[in-house]
Amino acid sequence: MNSIINYTLYLADNALILGQRNSAWCGHGPVLEQDIAITNISLDLIGQARSFYQYAAELTGNGATEDSLAYLRTEREFKNVLLTEQPNGDWAQTILRQFFFSTYQFYLYQALVNQPDTRIAAIAEKSLKEVSYHLRWSSEWVIRLGDGTEESNRRLHKALEALWCYTGELFMPAEFEAGIDLVGLKNDWSTKVKTILEEATLAVPDNVFMHSGGKTGNHTEQMGFILTELQYMQRAYPDSEW
Repeated sequence: MNSIINYTLYLADNALILGQRNSAWCGHGPVLEQDIAITNISLDLIGQARSFYQYAAELTGNGATEDSLAYLRTEREFKNVLLTEQPNGDWAQTILRQFFFSTYQFYLYQALVNQPDTRIAAIAEKSLKEVSYHLRWSSEWVIRLGDGTEESNRRLHKALEALWCYTGELFMPAEFEAGIDLVGLKNDWSTKVKTILEEATLAVPDNVFMHSGGKTGNHTEQMGFILTELQYMQRAYPDSEW
């Protein structure tokens, strides 16, 4: 039971933290259409997080709710990968972060549809249409930036240098991931990422040290700032309802 709870929280935490990160672009996107697009992606991710938190709360019992799991856990209790908590940076960094994660999420959710836990399978199946759009949208932007101007290519290359070292953790198994084919998932992810990066005139980095720890609650300093903003209202006004 604990493994199912922890894995469900892992799925929820990834979606919530990345959704929170992306939401900071609301009203600040480069053009109106893309401002709306990244905001809608944030809402999609937060909606996925809600579904997983609701299931985790039912499994946990003891009065747990989706709100308590999102707003009242500490930094060390969150299980999201380090990639999702990295700063937005410029538009290129946000796009590349989304592309890396959406590629992972797309192949993961495809696999989860066939998992024995029917609730997780149902949430994954329902979310696949959203994730497919996230992947297509971010892929197109990666190509557009990489194969665009000298400046856009430079910015995307800089984002690649900053973020690549956090991608390895996606495929480093945690105890709660028993039964998930991370090797097959990595192969699918790597093939897709390499294809898109080549179209963007960028090469996959070699021999990069991969950071890890998020799955076991060891986060970067960024996580504290995210939770301070995310959890402020609930901690300042306990048990508030809207």
